[in-house]
Amino acid sequence: MNVETLEQLKGDKKIPTSILLRKIWKYLKKEIPSLIIALVLVIANVGFDVVFPLIIEKITNHFSNTDPTKFSLTFLGLMAGGYLALAIVGQAFLYIESIILQKAGQRIVYRLRMDVFEHIENMSQNQLNDMPVGSLVTRVANYTTSISDLFTHVLVNLVRNALTIFGVFIIMFTKSIPLSGIMSIFVVIIFIASFFFSKAIRKIFSNERKYISDLNTFLNENLSGIKIVQLFNQQKRKNEEFIVKNETLRKQRYKLTIAFGIYRPFISFLYYFAIALTFFFGMKLSLTPGSVLAFYLYLSKFFNPVQNIADQLNEIQKANAACEKLFNLLDVPSEIVDREDAIEIDQFEGRIEFKNVWFAYNPDEWILKDVSFVIEPKKTVAFVGATGAGKTTILSLIVRNYEIQKGEILIDGININNIKIKSLRKAVGQMLQDVFLFSGSIKSNITLHDESFSDEQVMEACRYVNADSFINKAEKGLDEEVIERGENLSQGQRQLLSFARTVLHQPQILILDEATANIDTETEVLIQQSLEKMKTIGTMLIVAHRLSTIQKADLIVVLQKGEVIEKGNHQELLKQKGFYYRLYQLQFNDR
Repeated sequence: MNVETLEQLKGDKKIPTSILLRKIWKYLKKEIPSLIIALVLVIANVGFDVVFPLIIEKITNHFSNTDPTKFSLTFLGLMAGGYLALAIVGQAFLYIESIILQKAGQRIVYRLRMDVFEHIENMSQNQLNDMPVGSLVTRVANYTTSISDLFTHVLVNLVRNALTIFGVFIIMFTKSIPLSGIMSIFVVIIFIASFFFSKAIRKIFSNERKYISDLNTFLNENLSGIKIVQLFNQQKRKNEEFIVKNETLRKQRYKLTIAFGIYRPFISFLYYFAIALTFFFGMKLSLTPGSVLAFYLYLSKFFNPVQNIADQLNEIQKANAACEKLFNLLDVPSEIVDREDAIEIDQFEGRIEFKNVWFAYNPDEWILKDVSFVIEPKKTVAFVGATGAGKTTILSLIVRNYEIQKGEILIDGININNIKIKSLRKAVGQMLQDVFLFSGSIKSNITLHDESFSDEQVMEACRYVNADSFINKAEKGLDEEVIERGENLSQGQRQLLSFARTVLHQPQILILDEATANIDTETEVLIQQSLEKMKTIGTMLIVAHRLSTIQKADLIVVLQKGEVIEKGNHQELLKQKGFYYRLYQLQFNDR
């Protein structure tokens, strides 16, 4: 993977604002009708809001009129009734606007979250190895929430406040040009301060997101490996590492507090200074009491939105940093994708051929070197060799978890690059040493939530691989709860569930990567019996360090440092008295 891609994955690549807006527009454009309706309601509400001080001005001037003959309760009743009616209509509009925006915002974020999750699912293993799980979780969960807040209330409130400032300023100028001219000086000062404040906090928020992601990654890794931490008494060292990361995040947030601690009091000081000037110049300019009061109310409606805009700038910077992280991830193309002319295959015979295959996880660090072999349909083939010889890599390449650099891999004479990935992986059942089970039930872990399988079909698969031996003893049978990672089941039981899962989905090619390692003798007997039955399903590829488990294989491929050094069945390899013979002798003598 090149440096630029790694930079994107880590979210360090800056995206210009114009490009970021175009990317957001993709999710925004479907909601334009809803947003237009909400905007109309916002404009109406702003209109009501700026009219209220004018009504209060008229009421105040009416009360301050010294001529009793001009006093009218009817006029006051109409003004008060109009004020109340506008307030009720405004609140109704606000409710409708909020509902529309919440629904539109959640639809936008739903689509974005789905795109991010699906994009992660389609990334190659090589790419995922370079991306910490905690960082991915933060992107899918936390960053999309920041963007949700942006669409549901931050942007609309920003528009509301901007319109309010504009509307208030227009009315202030109609009331008194000299006083409004003085107020315009404050406007200039506020916008200059807001500009520099915005620039300052953008960098702070970007760093804050990075430190949050680092902290989540650390927590995810160490909580997952808490047993090892406790086993080797590493709690103190891990605690010290956490203190460093926690302190780094605290300092960054302290910078944020300082920035807002300076900005907000400064705006408040301008507000109180403007009020003092309003009363002073209002008296000098001989304005009516109602006009002075209206100016005072308009100042509140002017400065409150400005202070709100500061908070919204805060949220916008958060969302901007989150958008950069998300779109950096979305901009990383998957290394493994279907070709345009890729074909769908419903049934495989199971003939597998490696032709001069070269593969490296990192450039020029070859794991496989010019590997060639043929596996005939329905045959069982085992791969043996020292750790790092390339055995597991071969199995991963067959299902295109990684892409080879040179050579060809063929199934039934078709290059696997010309087969749709979904079709290819559906035909291959994989049983690995480390079985991953999800929280749920035994049944859901076998069916993987495919509702098309009946309980009888599931139990038939369980009986086929001897998993029924412990399922029938469980209180709830197939509905027995499985906790996270299957920690309430033994390793052998988890492996048998993995076998049942594979058999149920009826693959034509079976892969076993150390599937019989680290299990007790009694369970191993059950697994060996299951393997004998499963050989009839299709072509089987096995990686095993225990040579006793592969002696009946039709072909054994011996690997050393990424190269095939021997091929043959058990007896043929023993006669050659080569690497396999020495390996067998070592294991036999150990017994």
